[in-house]
Amino acid sequence: MCLALPARVVAVKDGALATVDLGGVRKEVSVALVPEAVVGDYVIVHVGHAIGILDADEAQRTLALFAEIAAVADAAVADPPRMPA
Repeated sequence: MCLALPARVVAVKDGALATVDLGGVRKEVSVALVPEAVVGDYVIVHVGHAIGILDADEAQRTLALFAEIAAVADAAVADPPRMPA
């Protein structure tokens, strides 16, 4: 199973590299597969490579779903289900 995350491009360097932001975490990724990506675009990032450009609305919906999943997981860790006695 593979996971690719939407991230916003905050800087483009040398045409083949970009800095992306994902929830405050900034990382340098390759944009060789999407050379048309510009600052402000959302790209799908997989293993350090931007593999596609994503519509901003779709990116926000996807990020909201990830946040919801994280909140549910955090709640489960904070108050784990108990086995009946």
